[in-house]
Amino acid sequence: MLNIVLVEPEIPQNCGNIARTCAATGSHLHLVEPLGFDVSDRAVKRAGLDYWHLVEVAVHPDLDALFRAHPEAASDLWLATTKAPRAYSEARFSPDAWLFFGKETAGLPAPFREKYRERCVRLPMVSPARSLNLANSAAVLAYEALRQNGFPGLQNAGEMAQDESLQGI
Repeated sequence: MLNIVLVEPEIPQNCGNIARTCAATGSHLHLVEPLGFDVSDRAVKRAGLDYWHLVEVAVHPDLDALFRAHPEAASDLWLATTKAPRAYSEARFSPDAWLFFGKETAGLPAPFREKYRERCVRLPMVSPARSLNLANSAAVLAYEALRQNGFPGLQNAGEMAQDESLQGI
């Protein structure tokens, strides 16, 4: 199962949108404190209101606590950062990958990035652009990881596929 980790997220709407992505993909959401909001805050729930009950959310007091609770994360993690030397398309994600994203104003802590330098990836963009929205970045990486693994557990076609099978009858 894919794991999305938000390290010190600040904007509740981003967290809510990422929670909705987790609900739609069956991914787990991990929040590393301090949070810039209360997870019971209406703004978080509003962004993913009808999906919130579908999301497995874990809150960790810090990165060390997350790694103590999930030691497997250290061997299968990817860090999303605008400072990375390579594009996310170069990564080979496992079905149980851990995708880490930093807070909106500062990204992931420098010591953490340096420790896992070879696991840092970025989304390519034009040079004047500072970064993409956190929720958009999380969705891009999550769906790339899922694509590489054949979209495990996800529906591959919508109701229009059924309509196509009825054509010619």
